[in-house]
Amino acid sequence: MAEGLARIGGAGKYFGAIADGRAGIGRRIGGGGTANGHRRGTWSIALSHMKIFPLIAAAAALLTASCTQAGLPEPAPVAAPETPVAQSVEPFVIAANPLAARAGQEVLARGGSAIDAAIAVQAMLSLVEPQSSGVGGGAFLNYYDGKTGKLTIYDGRETAPAQASPTMFLGPDGKPLGYRDAVVSGRATGVPGAVAMLALVHEEHGALDWSSLFGAAERTAEEGFVISPRLGRFLTMGFPQLETPDAAAYFGGSDGKRLSTGDRLKNPQYADFLRRLAASGPEALYTGSTAAKIVARTRSAPLEGWMTMADLAGYQPIKREALCNPYRAYKVCVPPPPSSGVAMLQLLAMLEKTDIAERGPGDPQAWFLFAEASRLMYADRDQYVADPAFAPVPVQGFLDPAYVAKRAALIGDKAAAPPEAGTPPGAAPAGADHTMEPAGTSHFIVRDGQGNVVSITTTVESIFGTGRMVDGFFLNNQLTDFSFSPVDAQGHPAANAVAPGKRPRSSMTPTILLDSDGQFAGAIGSAGGNSILAYVAKSLVGAIDWNLSMQEALALPNLVARGAAIGGEVDEFAPGVVAGLAARGMDLKPGQGEDSGVHAVMIRDGSVDGGFDPRREGVVLVGTGD
Repeated sequence: MAEGLARIGGAGKYFGAIADGRAGIGRRIGGGGTANGHRRGTWSIALSHMKIFPLIAAAAALLTASCTQAGLPEPAPVAAPETPVAQSVEPFVIAANPLAARAGQEVLARGGSAIDAAIAVQAMLSLVEPQSSGVGGGAFLNYYDGKTGKLTIYDGRETAPAQASPTMFLGPDGKPLGYRDAVVSGRATGVPGAVAMLALVHEEHGALDWSSLFGAAERTAEEGFVISPRLGRFLTMGFPQLETPDAAAYFGGSDGKRLSTGDRLKNPQYADFLRRLAASGPEALYTGSTAAKIVARTRSAPLEGWMTMADLAGYQPIKREALCNPYRAYKVCVPPPPSSGVAMLQLLAMLEKTDIAERGPGDPQAWFLFAEASRLMYADRDQYVADPAFAPVPVQGFLDPAYVAKRAALIGDKAAAPPEAGTPPGAAPAGADHTMEPAGTSHFIVRDGQGNVVSITTTVESIFGTGRMVDGFFLNNQLTDFSFSPVDAQGHPAANAVAPGKRPRSSMTPTILLDSDGQFAGAIGSAGGNSILAYVAKSLVGAIDWNLSMQEALALPNLVARGAAIGGEVDEFAPGVVAGLAARGMDLKPGQGEDSGVHAVMIRDGSVDGGFDPRREGVVLVGTGD
């Protein structure tokens, strides 16, 4: 067991991972493919100075014991993520929490498919990472069929109730509500979509019975799990959701104090719900007693909402065509709107017009190019991306080569004023956007032995959603992803304004990469609200352009540039980068990047090169562990 724990990778000693993770990740990873025509193994990052590692490496035995007590099989020896493992279609699970990843791996060991394992992962994440995602939220799923090579997008984004109105986030004075008031309100919750979407994918691609996929999460909820450092950290912070009666009761200890890292948390209500979900399918959420509780909870003060039983019973996930665009030697494929994947593709297309690939993570010009291209991308994204059933989105215009070249040409030698949105070909006039989108969310990736791949980003939106709970899970606050103001100062309607049945714009962009033969070449996605697009693009630049191992690419410091706000992990850049940015007129501020949750994998010469975001508690599990 000691060897197996030492090779899981992930959250340092606390999760039984590599004890010397800082040194291990800092090593140069040589070899690997050179299909993109650039250097492989050239850049090496010294991560020993990163302040995130002490947080991640905070105490192994507690969660290892939790894994055993939850009834999960003992972890088997698997390769650490920074060392590529020779595979053909070796299964793997990459997720933000070891218990969740292990639940998925156990399903694969029983002969389950990628979607079977993904359902087990999501059921566990709802319990052990409730601040990020859950069965009360929504998700986008990018599915690769290992037999046909076909990609399918499954849209499980929440929808606004039929009685929702464009002015629902305006106060009596006609001004937008304060975010802290809106986020815990009853009207913030959209009709949950994750469970219905997962059920649809399972119907089409599942191998095991639906009823057999929830056992690990059910046992863990019943017996309890040890609160991890990251969840414990969030429990010490001043989120308004933690002040709600539901959250206060759930996280309250017998001594009246809030639980903290290392405490055991049980959730028998969630265990009971999972038993019903396993037996009855998604109807357990969308009809009956749980649906009635959701309606009642969202219709409670303060700022009660308008959800009905009919809204829940009528929810439908949507199958969509993947949106793909080339980047270097790869085809990068993302969900179309209301996901913002098209904007991430535009960002990569603009970067391809620069010389960023000839630079590296120690070059301030590389980060300057990334920041300026990001600002141009966000200006367009914020203006135009919305639910295409309600507002025209110029998807092809975003990626039109002439338009991309025109936007990229705006990048000068010095930082420009905050850019305005351009006019992509086919764009209709749209009002200025007033959407607030905080960091949250979780991303995970599963591949089964048949080569089927699930890349899924899932969320309850903000930290702990609205803070309101039903049957042991948190309800999302997804409707605060709409523009609070339905029109701008000139009276032009915002593309992302609230409307009945509408899906709010999302930054979630679960991505799959294909090689020149159309074969699976990688997958990536992240948490982080509107910063997701920057986190994913940065990681792809690191892995593809700078030829870093995936683990090294994810550990690169984050930089998020949107409008006038340019922030990042200031203390984590190579010497000279921050000063070099300042010399170019870019004053990098701290406060962005610590909440990324990028998980990714690339197949390099047939080997699995997987990575987890070192800022969280993720793991890469290769094989079935049997």
